[in-house]
Amino acid sequence: MKRIDIPSNLTTLAYNNIREYILQGRLDEASRLTEDFLSNQLGISKSPVREALNRLEAEGLIRIEPRKGAYLRRLTPVEINELYDTREALEAHVVRTATVTQILLAELRQSVRRQRSLLKANDKPHYIEEDVRFHALLAQATGNQYLCSVLGNIQNQIWLSRRKTYDLSSSTAPDYHDAIVKALEEGAADAAERLMREHIRTVRSRLLQFLEDQQPVGVSN
Repeated sequence: MKRIDIPSNLTTLAYNNIREYILQGRLDEASRLTEDFLSNQLGISKSPVREALNRLEAEGLIRIEPRKGAYLRRLTPVEINELYDTREALEAHVVRTATVTQILLAELRQSVRRQRSLLKANDKPHYIEEDVRFHALLAQATGNQYLCSVLGNIQNQIWLSRRKTYDLSSSTAPDYHDAIVKALEEGAADAAERLMREHIRTVRSRLLQFLEDQQPVGVSN
């Protein structure tokens, strides 16, 4: 993690730094984050760190155990399925209600080009950021900030499980994104919705199958 040098809005800075640390996949589910460790790493007092951890817990990224510390939240297959169900419904709504402009289409096309380039370079962290950015651009085009916030939170929680399974969907996402952009450009809302649903369902099925394959024999959820 980067040491925070400027003591301005420390809770937000601590939150952003810890969140980035988590989403970059630098922790496993057994890793423990303590206020002492984080405050020493960031060079700030424990108070803003505590507030940042509480915010991350409220967003579903971590769980805090009293007198022990914070751990990554472990999502069950049922929770993952429910998150993807919610995401599919919201993103289908997004492609139907987004205000499609030439500026938006240009930004989406640029995003797809960056995704392909980053995928080819095997630049996992930046590819993930660009993948999330593509969906965020569409959500922002609805003008519904609450929807953007909810979708962003869902993306973060899903990534807790997807961060170790990057190769499951990274190769197909740019193709789906490209097809969605073309459908929007042609004004084909039905096709854009169908592609978005197929895209999300493909990722979900691969992720759930991967998790099932990792289960010890005889263990069920």
